[in-house]
Amino acid sequence: MSQPEDRVSKEAAPETEWQRKRRLAEVFGDVLPATTSDERDPAETRRRDDGDTWLLSQVPPHHGQ
Repeated sequence: MSQPEDRVSKEAAPETEWQRKRRLAEVFGDVLPATTSDERDPAETRRRDDGDTWLLSQVPPHHGQ
């Protein structure tokens, strides 16, 4: 078992950026995007009706439209 002073010394050391990212990835996985929506090009965003277009294209012919 680790000694309490070992934990204190590890916690007191400043964490580098890559260590912080690795720790967060271990806890949360890779769920957060590297950029936020305001940093991305608006042309790259999907249209709101893209989901409906895909869904309607999946309707079998015998169901009609």
